[in-house]
Amino acid sequence: MKVLLIGGGARESAIAHALKENENVKLYTLMKNKNPGIARLSEEVKLAKETDLEAVKEFAEKIKPDLAVIGPEAPLGEGVVDLLEELGIPAVGPSKMAAQIETNKEFMRNLFKKYNIKGSLIYKAFDEYGEELESFIDELTQKGIKVVVKPVGLTGGKGVKVVGEQLKDNEEAKKYAKEVFESGLGGGKVLIEEKLEGVEFTLHGFVDGDTIKFTPFVQDHPHAFEGDKGSITGGMGSYSCPDHKLPFMTDEDVNLAKEIMEETVKALKEEVGGYKGILYGQFMLTKEGPKIIEYNARFGDPEAMNLLSILKSDFLDVCKAIVDKKLKDLEVEFENKATVCKYVVPKGYPDNPVKGEPIIVNEEAIKKLGAILHYASVNEENGSIYMTGSRAVAVVGVADDITTAEKIAEEATKYIKGEVYHRSDIGKIDLIKKRIEKMKELRG
Repeated sequence: MKVLLIGGGARESAIAHALKENENVKLYTLMKNKNPGIARLSEEVKLAKETDLEAVKEFAEKIKPDLAVIGPEAPLGEGVVDLLEELGIPAVGPSKMAAQIETNKEFMRNLFKKYNIKGSLIYKAFDEYGEELESFIDELTQKGIKVVVKPVGLTGGKGVKVVGEQLKDNEEAKKYAKEVFESGLGGGKVLIEEKLEGVEFTLHGFVDGDTIKFTPFVQDHPHAFEGDKGSITGGMGSYSCPDHKLPFMTDEDVNLAKEIMEETVKALKEEVGGYKGILYGQFMLTKEGPKIIEYNARFGDPEAMNLLSILKSDFLDVCKAIVDKKLKDLEVEFENKATVCKYVVPKGYPDNPVKGEPIIVNEEAIKKLGAILHYASVNEENGSIYMTGSRAVAVVGVADDITTAEKIAEEATKYIKGEVYHRSDIGKIDLIKKRIEKMKELRG
């Protein structure tokens, strides 16, 4: 079975490893930098931008794959699935229209409003900076509501700014909104939303248009530094628990999050003729229950590394069931184990990262520990590995309990040398307890 994989980060490394668990898979990868881990698993690699549809077409026509799996969001936003399907290649990923659930935040919010899906929030979209935007923020200020400023389109996870975090107050939010319009960031359209109070978590589902099969819940850590301080990053690491839910969630929270995603899949069928691929819900657990912050049209990164490391089912079977619309007949199983993923990133990341610096990874030592290694935004040249400025290497610990999984991941980081840092508190019990306490406090 020939599989075309698009993307070259740690998420795609996790996808590649999961696919290669099936010995019948021959992997062909298109990525912009040479990821050494993925390259080793591939029959052939084409180095090209993942959004270069002409390069994708050329490579696909050459290798004639039986199936394609799309890792990142940018090619989905460009319509790579539509292109592949025109070539007769079934693809795990949504069409350009359906990918708007991620690529157009206004589309997502309007979908919730139109189909009366639970878990939405107060919001308004604006095409330009002006009196209307200012007065909407002033109205929320009078109600004591802090705001979030979101460019409507894709910004690589770095365009959203929150009052109380990156922004001092609602007045500063106005200035940032003005900046977004002036710079054209994320398409130059802005969403103003109420800031939710609570604890974030993520839930993924495999979707074939009608059926959704859920994965375990995961918690990501977007802040750059320990204790949830610093800038928002693409994600510094994540954990999942052996019972597949998170310790601050009730069964009611679990069921409502799943219901919100099921309703979204139904609404997408009505609105754009269906969604297939991986749907990733980023939620905030508030005192009223789960509310959706945003959707992604693909696996989360780092969450893919947690989830695929404990997937018991054959991932190729899951992919085939997605494109053949047969998920209903497939039991998707995960091991009852804890996972902790930690990212090692260049010094200065995300605001002013070092670039082009070498990174030295002792793969043997990491393997001996029982940790899983995934290269991310690196480039292999002449046998050496260099950082590109984004997250560099991820390590995953898998064990019967979270404490052991965290120790494995933490130990593994010692075998990665260079101008790097990581968050050692991810997966530590003290940090998890903080989340539990916060929810107790919010719920009174």
